[in-house]
Amino acid sequence: MRIGEAARAAGVSPRALRFYEDEGLIRPGRCANGYRDYCRFTVDRVVVIRSLLDSGLPIPLIREVMPDVTVAASPGTVVPPPELRRRIEAYRDRLDARIAALIARRAALDDLLSRGFDDDGAAGA
Repeated sequence: MRIGEAARAAGVSPRALRFYEDEGLIRPGRCANGYRDYCRFTVDRVVVIRSLLDSGLPIPLIREVMPDVTVAASPGTVVPPPELRRRIEAYRDRLDARIAALIARRAALDDLLSRGFDDDGAAGA
């Protein structure tokens, strides 16, 4: 199928398909005239890529693990192999640590703001 039809089938834009190709996430075939030719497997792969991106995984990790990902029986669901699951959990744990650090910074700013500032702009005591 051509790019417009594949984009509609996968629920993405043609631009997204070209981006995924540029990032090495998909490899559509080529027709004799040079047009991209998308098979059902590639469309299903795009659905999985969207699912992983929507889950917050970065493209480099998706690129690295995509050969190991399989599509489950229901569309749009991903069945991660054990190693991928561990890597996703590690990525989530790093996000949790960053979130905790940001919450601590926000609390420090809230504290600073609650104490107010004097006329010179210095924090009050």
